[in-house]
Amino acid sequence: MGNVEQARFNMVEQQIRPWDVLDMRVLDLLCKVKRERFVPPERKNLAFMDLEIPLGHGVSMWQPKIEARAIQALQLGRNDRVLEVGSGSGYLTALLSHLSMHVTSVEIVPELHAFAEKNLAAHHINNVTLELGDAAQCWPGSYDAIVVTGSVPILPEAFQHSLKPGGRLFAIVGDSPAMHASLITNVAPGIFERATLFETCVAPLQNALQPKRFVF
Repeated sequence: MGNVEQARFNMVEQQIRPWDVLDMRVLDLLCKVKRERFVPPERKNLAFMDLEIPLGHGVSMWQPKIEARAIQALQLGRNDRVLEVGSGSGYLTALLSHLSMHVTSVEIVPELHAFAEKNLAAHHINNVTLELGDAAQCWPGSYDAIVVTGSVPILPEAFQHSLKPGGRLFAIVGDSPAMHASLITNVAPGIFERATLFETCVAPLQNALQPKRFVF
């Protein structure tokens, strides 16, 4: 086993499995999609470390264990249509694309949009539509799964209402340092179940909806 493959194996065994990621589809996918190829070249040595990797423009790749938990929680199926808010490097996009029918990924930063486009093209991933735009308040369409890749102080209700029946939404909600990863499921028309999965702290989503903050 080469150094890179050993580092990938260690990432899965030491960071991801201990964080309750036991779905073999997800674990196999993390070995198949080469994370190091989605990391900025100057940060390749960080590809398998348990930390956020800065992409510039105030955006970071999540820790590998958060990516894995998000993918596992969404329980994607082959016929699912997915919305990703924030393409970043395209790595999470690639993971989503392998488990679903189609991913619409929206990125507000032109440089990151181009970076994700280049990375996905290099991996011949063709079931993704990359959009340049602002999806902080949602994006037109209805989806089986939605993942918001930046933290939001409050979650716009528009995201919930874009879920198809049975649809799942993964988002990290709250203000630093107290944020929690939430999974919201559309269990019946107009009825949503919310589960808190874990606590974390990640970079904020650009243009995220802000609560009305009282000024005294």
